[in-house]
Amino acid sequence: MKHPVDAHVGKRIRHRRWMVGMTQQQLADKVGIKFQQIQKYETGMNRVSASRLWDIAETLGVQISFFFEGLSAEGSVPAAAPAGDFFADKEALELVRSYYAIPEAQRRRLFDLARVLSEAA
Repeated sequence: MKHPVDAHVGKRIRHRRWMVGMTQQQLADKVGIKFQQIQKYETGMNRVSASRLWDIAETLGVQISFFFEGLSAEGSVPAAAPAGDFFADKEALELVRSYYAIPEAQRRRLFDLARVLSEAA
């Protein structure tokens, strides 16, 4: 049975990998494991060791704490965590990835426009 923390860490690995535009195979090659192991980490079927998580964090350009964001002090994911739904939504992830590909000045204007449109809705 999957532990909720392992599942959460796996989702965060998948999310970050996808955000940087890396395939499971590319991540596996950089970390020195098979892509099937990345699949197992991302689904929470296999627990990620501390040293492996360190390598994954370094490869994906984040602090190790990134993988634990959204967990409560007891190690559980809040039932109504909007981030969990967001990370599972490929369309939302693609939107965020595209957003960060826009130059900063244009991105700021787009953000302001989105805020005005959401307030008018």
